Amino acid sequence: MRLLPVSALTLCLCATAAVQPQQKAGQRLILKDGSFENVLKYEIKGDRVRYLSAERREWEELPEALVDWPATEKHARDAALSAAAGKAQLNDLAAKKRADEEARAPLVAAGLRLPAAGGVFLLDVFENKPGLLPLSQNGADLKKNVGGNILRGIINPVASSRQTIELKGPHASVQSHVRSPAVYVALESQGDPSADYTPETAGDHFRIVRCEEKKGNRVVGVISIAVYGKVKHDARFIPTRVETVSGMWVKVSPAEPVEPGEYALVELLGKEGMNQFVWDFGVNPSAPANAGAVGTEPDRNKPALIVKPGKKPARP
Repeated sequence: MRLLPVSALTLCLCATAAVQPQQKAGQRLILKDGSFENVLKYEIKGDRVRYLSAERREWEELPEALVDWPATEKHARDAALSAAAGKAQLNDLAAKKRADEEARAPLVAAGLRLPAAGGVFLLDVFENKPGLLPLSQNGADLKKNVGGNILRGIINPVASSRQTIELKGPHASVQSHVRSPAVYVALESQGDPSADYTPETAGDHFRIVRCEEKKGNRVVGVISIAVYGKVKHDARFIPTRVETVSGMWVKVSPAEPVEPGEYALVELLGKEGMNQFVWDFGVNPSAPANAGAVGTEPDRNKPALIVKPGKKPARP
């Protein structure tokens, strides 16, 4: 009498009993002549094996004595190991994708992420609720929202050796309700040699300036170029901390809480001087709510609430 393999033996309650084991798609019945049948499931009835063909989607039968049970069991084990390895690989790829996405859109408050598309945003807290506020660049003759693109304007030493960066109006449109505002900047040089730096070296390029009031406008600073080419910035810089966040993002914030007033984030471009286009904001704990603030996302399984910058305009 031929003994069935242990796994097959457990399927047989008696010579005539029908047992339907737990099987998975892609299983094979290996036959002793070397051929095989792809099956979705099978059951042993006496000396017959009844199986659902994976190709024909019909129930068929063959003598149980024709089945090479050790080979069938080995194929089942190998298939299970291969499926587990494939699942682990997919899980690794999914984890890497999530990590890349989180690096491009890091979490800055509970349920609140920066947009993967980039831009410049101020993190504010109003009535105990955090929100992201998009900051647009402001400056002389700059009248459009530049979205995620960073525009750069350099003083022309031929036209003038002294230029004032002056913003119209007494107040910025965005007001921080906290005295330690955090500004998040996505660095994208886009081939501009004046911006050839990384998040790790961004500390040499960003400062926060306290604006001065002048005839109803705000003066960020004055750029002067000496006849021998040296650039001098005359501005009320405050101690500024620049930290890498993840991916292309850096966080720029005051080293200590600031007094209420008008401020601007400025970009220093080395020998090229100061970028004339700045990101202005105010600090006023009693200001009304900002328009366009983005709230938190309570459901972690849903996409985090973000502001997508507008279409990037051509560089002037």
